[in-house]
Amino acid sequence: MIQVFVFYLFATLVIASGVMTIASRNPVHSVLWLILAFFNAAGLFLLIGAEFLAFLLVIVYVGAVAVLFLFVVMMLDVDFAALRAGFANYLFPGLLLAAALLAEMVAALLAHGAGAINLGGRAAPAGAEVSNIQALGRMLYTDYLFIFEAAGLVLLVAMVGAIVLTRRKRSDVRPQNVSAQVRRRPKDAVINMQPGVGEGMKL
Repeated sequence: MIQVFVFYLFATLVIASGVMTIASRNPVHSVLWLILAFFNAAGLFLLIGAEFLAFLLVIVYVGAVAVLFLFVVMMLDVDFAALRAGFANYLFPGLLLAAALLAEMVAALLAHGAGAINLGGRAAPAGAEVSNIQALGRMLYTDYLFIFEAAGLVLLVAMVGAIVLTRRKRSDVRPQNVSAQVRRRPKDAVINMQPGVGEGMKL
């Protein structure tokens, strides 16, 4: 019974957090709603017995969202003085949200201890001798290998695009001309001088 209640709770919060992520005008608020959606999605993974995916979602994706938050702060003109001035106003809502997340984690652990949720026979659980990580690895690198590689390619393109978008041209820095450096010969860089006795070097 507790599994069903926790499932509907997490599912409702995932949908609500996703809607608020899109509807929020402030990009910082959108990132915070996205973090809440990731936490609730991790709880859903924990309910179906996919512990590895649940912790991977929290560790990797929430960490990636923290990096995304850092990029947003770097790319936008954010007034840090105004943010620090309003810290006291957001202290109580922040503590309330942290308490709600802690309560959700406790409920997820209690529901997971009561057993995985029944999906009506639509799932194909692995045997008891196969761990969750082994089953996931076999599925990714056998049945879904090309889709897994395509996802990695999409992430690579996104990373290159982020680097191109954040790259700025600076006029006070001398650019490096690699082709000119490769074409340069020793005779162009070294000059043999034979100064007379008592004469200085003339450049």
